[in-house]
Parts: sequence; C-alpha cells; structure tokens
Amino acid sequence: MRALACPASLKGVLSASEAAAALAAGFRAAGVETDECPVADGGEGTVDVLFAALGGEWRDAVVSDPLGRPIRARWLLLPSRVAVVESAEAIGLGVLAERDPLHASSRGLGELVRAAHAEWPAGLIVGLGGSATVDGGKGVRQVLSSLPTGTIALCDVRTRLADAARLYGPQKGASPEDVRKLRRRLMAMQDLTPFADQPGSGSAGGLGAAFAALGARLVPGARYVLDLIRFRERLRGVALAVSGEGTLDATTPEGKAPWEVRRVAKAAGVRCALFGGRVELDEPDVHALSGDPTRAAEDLRALGRELAASAAR
Repeated sequence: MRALACPASLKGVLSASEAAAALAAGFRAAGVETDECPVADGGEGTVDVLFAALGGEWRDAVVSDPLGRPIRARWLLLPSRVAVVESAEAIGLGVLAERDPLHASSRGLGELVRAAHAEWPAGLIVGLGGSATVDGGKGVRQVLSSLPTGTIALCDVRTRLADAARLYGPQKGASPEDVRKLRRRLMAMQDLTPFADQPGSGSAGGLGAAFAALGARLVPGARYVLDLIRFRERLRGVALAVSGEGTLDATTPEGKAPWEVRRVAKAAGVRCALFGGRVELDEPDVHALSGDPTRAAEDLRALGRELAASAAR
C-alpha cells in the first residue's frame, strides 16, 4: 500500500510540514511507502504550505501586533508574482502571550497587505484564519480603503458574521459576557451588513466581511489551497490519506483543511483517517492523540505505525 501524510498545522505545536514528517516516519517504520503533502485552509501555516509546494521568495515587514506593538511578519511572493499574505503571521494567536479580544486590533494585517501591495505583485491572496481578533476588520480598514482588483480572501470557515463571536471568541480569550459585547459590536458595523450573509464573512473575527467590503472575493480557503498544490494528483495510487490538526470539533466541518481533505479523498475513493490533539467530533476513523503538546511528534509517529498495521490486516 501507499499512504499520504497530509495534515494541517497543530497551532503552536507543529507546523504542517513537521506533522507530515512525523506521520510519514511512522508509516515508513512499518514498511509503508508514504508521501508528505502538508495542507492549509487560509489559517496558520498557509504561506508555509504554499512555499513547500510551489516555491517563491520570502519577504517581511514590520507591522503592529494585535495589541499595537511592532513585530516582523512574513509574506510570500509566489513564482507567478502573486503575493500571499496570512493573517496569522501578523495578528495570529501565536504572536501573543496574552489574549485580549476586546482590545485586539487587525491593523497589523492591513499594514502587511499594504507592504505586499507596494511591491506591485501580479495578484494578491490573503489567508484569513487563526487571528487573535474579533474586530470585524476595523483595524484593517484604518489602513486600507480598498484592495487591488482580483484580490482573493481565503476563508478557513464558512461561518457567517453573526456567529463569529460565539463560535470563535472563546478560543481567543473571550468570556461569555465578552462574547455578547463582541457580537453587538460586529452587528453594529453597518458597512459590513451587506456582506454579513456571505459564507466566510465571520472568518477571522469578521475579517471575511471586512475584506468583502474592501472588494475581495471570499473563497473557501481549504478548497483553494488544495487546488493550488494539486492535491487530487497527489492522491493517485494512494490507499490511505491521513489528515488532522490540533483540535477536531464542531467547527471542523465548517471548512477546515482536514475536512476538505476527507471530502476530496472520499470522492476519489481513498480512505481518509483524521486525528486531533483534542477530539470533540463524533465521526468514524477519527483518532485522538495524547493531548500533550510535548509528545505530538511522537504521537503522530505512533499513529502512522498503528494505521499501517490496521490497513495491513
């Protein structure tokens, strides 16, 4: 048999490439030929996944973190001269030691987009996901009044604006009262109202609606990334694909990369197993890791060996 290790990143623990390497090592230790194909959905690690698959040139700029402090954030210029900017690089949960969604601003993402656009790329792709903010793009819109024609915004979920605070506020540090305040703020942004029902408008704390208001086209991030990296071609001749990320929960089917991997694999007649460091999803062929971040790579190697053994039976 042949396997495909195609995980997304385990936020703050392993990059998608590191997770793929650990899974592949487990399969290979069991004698299974395995290809590595890290994936993403517009959230954390999207620029790394695209660089691994397509190459390009790294750039960086000094921008504001979610609490207004200067940080250096990367963006990627693809060989096609299309710029890829990722919200998690500038305003992600990973750039903060603290979480303060009531005050966190998306301004740094606007600054990063402006820096990329200053190099006159052939096009612009913005990954929306993994942000520490629930500001409806207020900070972005303090920096940008419009976007280049043809800008694509990759949404890591299909969530609408009205549900953004409820579904994602808690993971950004919001208490139940904070969630109510954040939802009221988002609903009061009348310039976002025309875009509030678009799938993905609630991604990255309402950044989806903000980018739509600025002229971007919202697209399902996982589907777009898998097409760019030619994922369907990578499935040819594969008996088992394995994907996953740090948490599998009710938000996973809303557009996250592992769920899209499973959908595409199923359509191709390929079995797809999923894993998570924390699993709150009641689905078949889903595997929970230990939940200990220090053991994540070891857990994935063990999972590779376990799945290889089960497939051989």
